[in-house]
Amino acid sequence: MAVYTHGHHSAVLRSHRSRTAANSAAYLVPRLRPGVAVLDVGCGPGTITADLAALVAPGRVVAIDAVAGVLDGARQLTAERGLDNVEFAAGDVNALEHADGTFDVVHAHQVLQHLADPVGALREMRRVCRPGGVVAVRDVDYAAMTWYPESPVLDEWLAVYRRTARRNGGEPDAGRRLLSWARSAGFDDITCTASTWCYATPDQREFWSGMWAERILQPGFGDTAVRYGYLAEADRARIADAWREWGASDDGWFAITHGEILCAVPPR
Repeated sequence: MAVYTHGHHSAVLRSHRSRTAANSAAYLVPRLRPGVAVLDVGCGPGTITADLAALVAPGRVVAIDAVAGVLDGARQLTAERGLDNVEFAAGDVNALEHADGTFDVVHAHQVLQHLADPVGALREMRRVCRPGGVVAVRDVDYAAMTWYPESPVLDEWLAVYRRTARRNGGEPDAGRRLLSWARSAGFDDITCTASTWCYATPDQREFWSGMWAERILQPGFGDTAVRYGYLAEADRARIADAWREWGASDDGWFAITHGEILCAVPPR
């Protein structure tokens, strides 16, 4: 696995907790039904996991993340929602601790972009998916992000993020590559879609700009970019200020494009 460029500090987790099945897995929801078994790879704080568990109950959901420390919050969330069909564990998508054909659905949201071998991960996800099941993946495409008003400093932020993520072994423009990766992993029945997150209301702009202003200043991406020599320490405050300036604009609009794939595992 490549280095997780974002880290797991407060602003990152705040962003992750905003994700739901409705805003992050709508392409998969019509395939879900009560009783199916789901593996959720890279579950983070478990907000999508909890929604999936509610949709497939009494079906079993197993959720894994490479960082065991984030799972405590996920367990608390599912307990608060009264979900008793979920189990959480530390795990590695490149070496899943499950037998062949264990799950009806294997899901990963914003995972493949951080991996050194996304094709190998897809093969492993396919291995644990039952014949007739589906592997579902959604990943952002950073180069397809777009915003208004234009900001040369945010252009710089995006270029530095993409450079840092690639230095860490990942692929930040993963969304456009999902079809290619799935074909290389041996899938031939692949449904491709795309969807967006859009931040344009005052509350949305405040959330998105404040979160990224914090992320550039917190350990994680900002520290790494400085260590690699892609930013000077003073640049971090300058980029944070640009995020806040964008967020304060009544004209502010930010769109994030994601690629999505549903990969059918053929029946025997």
